[in-house]
Amino acid sequence: MAGFRCRGLGKTAILRAMTSVSRTIAAGNGWRADDVVCTAARGDRPFEEAHGDFCVAAVTAGTFRYRTTQGTAMLAPGALLLGNEGSCFECGHEHAAGDRCLSFHFSGALLDQIVEHLPGLTRVGFDAPRVPAMPELSRLLAEAEAARDDGEPAEMEEIGLRLAGAALTHCAGARPAAPPRRADQRRVAEAVRLIEIDPARPTDISALASGAATSPFHFLRVFRQVTGQTPYQFVLARRLNLAAVRLRRTAEPISAIAFDAGFNDLSTFNRRFKRVIGLTPAAFRAAGAGGRRGVPEGKGAADSGASGRIPGNGRRAVSAGVSINHASD
Repeated sequence: MAGFRCRGLGKTAILRAMTSVSRTIAAGNGWRADDVVCTAARGDRPFEEAHGDFCVAAVTAGTFRYRTTQGTAMLAPGALLLGNEGSCFECGHEHAAGDRCLSFHFSGALLDQIVEHLPGLTRVGFDAPRVPAMPELSRLLAEAEAARDDGEPAEMEEIGLRLAGAALTHCAGARPAAPPRRADQRRVAEAVRLIEIDPARPTDISALASGAATSPFHFLRVFRQVTGQTPYQFVLARRLNLAAVRLRRTAEPISAIAFDAGFNDLSTFNRRFKRVIGLTPAAFRAAGAGGRRGVPEGKGAADSGASGRIPGNGRRAVSAGVSINHASD
């Protein structure tokens, strides 16, 4: 396979990774949206590539280590991977196997147009390797994941532009911080994988810290540093994200979705959903009723056309009974 010398990382960059499958789902003038599924497993050699354009990729499943000229970060669901045109990078799965991303690509000219309309920004590009998971992005990311299978160009373009604006704004105000140690990244990645595999698993911060052989305070600190959220916030965000996707893609009763998500009563679910997503579940479903209502729940990851192992594939979108420090309160 052809390669070239990548000065940024001091190694040869492979033009295409054999462990990933990319499917373009929508494209337009200066932008493209790809559904990218990686099947790399522990022990596989990290693959090296170069960004052909500017990239903002929403991580929707799995964890992986991302190293680029802007720095190194552990990426987990809810985070945004950032890439500059021409910059070299590598992705490694030393802690867990596989991931899935909704990857938006932008030309320099289009990104320049976005920067022109963002106050205080004067330069095109990203100074950080990622945007951590943040509550204010929860609704947008849920809309992006729900829209992935529809591939409607107008909707995907809007979502991509909003994500690019959020990423550029975040980087403009970001301050560099000392990255967590690899051992801490591994501990967090393992905890994230446990949460992803079984959101219903009753777990609290003490149990997670004990499993990681560290103190609750230290685990809480590094978990937030790696993912951008506390363990409780991460579980709640994943439950609400998956519930939001089901609201958009199925016609199931809201109460059934709430109980499957692990909430003990509908009022709690409605309150949490509105606080994080910004709309009530009914309003969120109505806002997307044009094309997704009634789509079978099984439609999506398993039918995406991407081969290989997808984290979380083959189980119900949300399991019942998640409990982290009274997550259903």
